[in-house]
Amino acid sequence: MYRMNLGDLEMAGNVFLTRVVLKNYKSIGVCDVRLGPLTYLVGANGSGKSNFLNALSFVKDALSRSLDIAIRERGGLREIQQRNSASGRPRHFAIALELMLRDGRIGYYAFEIGSIVGGAYAIQNESCRIYTSEPNGKENYFHIHHKGKVDSSIAQFPAVLPDRLALVALSGIAEFRELYESLCQMRFYNLEPRRMRGPQDPRDGSALEFDGGNISSVIGYLERNSLPARLLIEEYLSKVVPSINKVTKIAVGPYETLEFQQTTVDGNRPLKFTAQNMSDGTLRALGVLTALFQSGAKESPSLIGIEEPETALHPGASAALREALSIAAQHSQVIVTSHSPELLDSSEIGENELRFVEMLSGESLIGNIDEASRNILKDRLFSAGELLRLNQLAPDPEVFEAMKGEQMRLFGDMTAR
Repeated sequence: MYRMNLGDLEMAGNVFLTRVVLKNYKSIGVCDVRLGPLTYLVGANGSGKSNFLNALSFVKDALSRSLDIAIRERGGLREIQQRNSASGRPRHFAIALELMLRDGRIGYYAFEIGSIVGGAYAIQNESCRIYTSEPNGKENYFHIHHKGKVDSSIAQFPAVLPDRLALVALSGIAEFRELYESLCQMRFYNLEPRRMRGPQDPRDGSALEFDGGNISSVIGYLERNSLPARLLIEEYLSKVVPSINKVTKIAVGPYETLEFQQTTVDGNRPLKFTAQNMSDGTLRALGVLTALFQSGAKESPSLIGIEEPETALHPGASAALREALSIAAQHSQVIVTSHSPELLDSSEIGENELRFVEMLSGESLIGNIDEASRNILKDRLFSAGELLRLNQLAPDPEVFEAMKGEQMRLFGDMTAR
């Protein structure tokens, strides 16, 4: 039976995921990644940074929607499974998460999915354990073996199917509800200015959609329910795009869009432009800031993942963007992917916030930066951005070697009793 080292989890209260282990997920053969309040996944284009966030998004979609939808929206099982380089056959893929819940409990959730005859899929293993920090506290758990055997602390375990995650059925039980809801409250973004620019149907604005397609509704929601959050978005937008000082939702017939207010040189009546007339950089900046500060009147997301928030932004806006990421990380855990030296060009970004991603022989490797890079950052001789610009930011080879054995041990313990 797998037991976490509780000492590894003595982190800030806003940290949700403390450790992510992936096996055979897309380009990632194996990874074991520790996370903090704010984590930068750094690496070249095509190195596999997006696949790490995609795996976490898969968990959210499989629980909040369905496992079938999560697989189909990623092109089917064969597009998710990493293939054995020798045989070309797809492998089972697995995801394991260690996490800290808002109520102080510590949890572990993992599942493994593989192909079966006929091109279908089945859950090979699914495990969940929730601990309390109190000595001798009650442990709530379940483990479902691939042959259907169930071990659980729940006396009346609900019926489960081989193509449905059991945690969904158990979400109505108090012992597992907080873990389920926290995983469903993770939010991920790959913002598309094209979707943000055009007129939008009025929609629920309590949460920003992954591509920003309902951003008008979100700004309107914040206007009604959390004016401080909307003002914070405007404050940082004015730092990124100095001429913009206000953003509001307006109606356009049966649709809605955004109106941007721009200051003029003479300080007279401000100019107003709809989203259709704004640049990609301005719209992406607004989308990133809205993703970070969208909590409004509802509970903050447990985790916010953003793909390359610096895209289409002027390098001079990087300092404001870094500050916004740091402030948001005080309320929700934040993970961003980046290959921008400008975004990382700050002595405030330390080794604990960086994870390096490298593609080697067709496989993505994710881990800590090497010892030389860590020492340089500790001594503040160079910033992470300067090291990246000089091509001197490198992964730790020892971590990658150790990771393989550790990862297999972790998943092996899913079935151990």
